[in-house]
Amino acid sequence: MYKNMNDNEKRTAGTPAAGCRWPEYGDAGAWTLRGLRDGIPIGMGYLAVGFTIGIAAKNTGLDAVQSFFMSLGMVASAGEYAALMLIGAGAGLIEMVATTLVINLRYLLMSCSLTQKLRPEEPFWKRFLLALCVTDELFGISSAVPGALNPVYTWGAMLVSVTGWCLGTVLGVEAGNILPARAASAMNVALYGMFLAIILPPAKRSRFMGGLIAAAMLSSWLFSALPGLRQISAGFRVILLTVALSSAAAWLRPVDGQGRPVRGERTDSQEERV
Repeated sequence: MYKNMNDNEKRTAGTPAAGCRWPEYGDAGAWTLRGLRDGIPIGMGYLAVGFTIGIAAKNTGLDAVQSFFMSLGMVASAGEYAALMLIGAGAGLIEMVATTLVINLRYLLMSCSLTQKLRPEEPFWKRFLLALCVTDELFGISSAVPGALNPVYTWGAMLVSVTGWCLGTVLGVEAGNILPARAASAMNVALYGMFLAIILPPAKRSRFMGGLIAAAMLSSWLFSALPGLRQISAGFRVILLTVALSSAAAWLRPVDGQGRPVRGERTDSQEERV
């Protein structure tokens, strides 16, 4: 991104745009404070989602310390839920690592994209640490920064958001210890609500995405019902379906560098712009 700017854009990269009070690129303190401020709403959302993960961790048999370090090492709701599912099923280490790797593979692409917003003179270790901070929300606010990105902005937002995530997980585990067993088990329903909140908006915006979600649900049911297929463990089932369906979607509906469909249907937002 930065490399594709012209000379004038490079001179002004990281400086406040018109109507936007972004700090000078070299003012690390101001960038950090801006990141801490922008990370507050993300941290509040992570607190709620982390609470449901903590309930699930308690029902799996993990204590507060184990759950804390799991959330600290992998800030990803889908990845953590899959890991908890596999732990509860008694899956092996290789299966758990492979499953979480496939589920979280998108963060590799996000981190590669985000490091291109740094100035060329930034050292490798800053790019490496920036990649460790990537979640969907942190990628969103960091990629929206005009001009060059000072990595301390993302680190500041990460500090607040990951704190909320880990705190929510611990609170969920402790709530599971206090609440009656039936009440704690019933709170697992919140996880399904979380995933519905993830899949319904894109399904409403795109008929293709809605069909893809329906195909994923049907395929998962077939894997659990048909003889031969149901013998495949839950972890490898997730790997197979994720790779197969995402590959099919990429072939049927490729997108350009801005995430816009190269061919096929338009989303509702694109129709409104037209």
